[in-house]
Amino acid sequence: MSIIRPFRGIRPAERLASSIAALPYDVYSSSEAREIVRANPMSFLKIDRAETLLPEGTDLYSSAVYETARDTLNSMIEDGSFVQDETDCYYIYALTMNGRTQTGLVGCASIDDYTGGVILKHENTLAAKEEDRVRHVDTCSAQTGPIFLTYRPKEQLREIIRKESSGTPLYDFVSDDGITHRVWKIDSPSVIENISRLFSEIPHLYIADGHHRAASAVRVGLKRRAADPGFTGNEEYNFFLSVLFPSDELKIFDYNRVVTDRNGCTIDEFPDKIGDGFEVTEIGPSPFRPEKKGEFGMYAGGTWYRLRNLLKTPDDDPVRNLDVSVLQEHILAPVFGITNPKTDPRIRFIGGIRGLDALKETADASDGIAFSMYPTSMEELLAVADAGLLMPPKSTWFEPKLRSGLFIHRF
Repeated sequence: MSIIRPFRGIRPAERLASSIAALPYDVYSSSEAREIVRANPMSFLKIDRAETLLPEGTDLYSSAVYETARDTLNSMIEDGSFVQDETDCYYIYALTMNGRTQTGLVGCASIDDYTGGVILKHENTLAAKEEDRVRHVDTCSAQTGPIFLTYRPKEQLREIIRKESSGTPLYDFVSDDGITHRVWKIDSPSVIENISRLFSEIPHLYIADGHHRAASAVRVGLKRRAADPGFTGNEEYNFFLSVLFPSDELKIFDYNRVVTDRNGCTIDEFPDKIGDGFEVTEIGPSPFRPEKKGEFGMYAGGTWYRLRNLLKTPDDDPVRNLDVSVLQEHILAPVFGITNPKTDPRIRFIGGIRGLDALKETADASDGIAFSMYPTSMEELLAVADAGLLMPPKSTWFEPKLRSGLFIHRF
């Protein structure tokens, strides 16, 4: 059963919340992060990407970067930019995008639930990306970016969250991308106890987004535990910062693909290359967005096409049934020779939030071929995780993104 517990959150002073809150560190390149911090010196990116405060050309993984992150965080706590609540609290974090609101509970999840299979994942992680965040978390002795978790809906939890978010929020602001962010604090001991009890009745939690941040937080916790032979399991390093949303409030966007090297395949040859597994229909110059599972859009040379999957996939294999798996197994690998999309430089991934025009532009720039996808569903994600399996790379794109800097868990 799931262990979720409250914590003494470090969070922005009310007047500074909108200036400090920042998109996750891995959304930006180093140069983009520098531009943002230059324009907004309060941005939390100066902690999450502390090279922005050091001379250009600084090794992104030097000790100076992580020490600067720690020192900047400490300085902002000391000068009152951040405040810490005096008692353990839960927080409610609601994000509204295009009229749709998803409301999550901010608390701490157990590293033992992660290692013991109570918290399930659907993606592999890369060691190099993990190592960067391990050093950041370990040096700062704090988790600065929340893990995006989900769970199957529980009406009693929903009712508590609805009631506790009916009052005046701690924070209420609209970020530059038009997302409304609202935060409330729960500090009633009886309500906190009830929330923790209800989560203990939930058999599994799922990582929606933030696999690398989760793995890094767990590695630091295990490292601290190994160095503390008297640990009890209640120390703060045994828990990691999370925001937990019911799965029916989340929306997965399409994660589209562009093949920048056709591998000698022309559009005229393409139907023969893919055989009888797909029905190919020419659409014309207007962008085609798939309307249901089993449909793909394809763009090349100014023309869009619709591909309809005619293949039979095993009903008992939730991974092979994914549209991203069908595309990989039956088109990307056999036609274009892309057998490892995680490392092959000939494929690019374009988040659906950027629109189909970005897909077209990327394909035109390389004389490549683009594929628009129907989004993976939450039900498919949960089924893959429940089966103990992993999705292909870049199967899901969640929006809106959680902001870093609104909640910090120190240990």
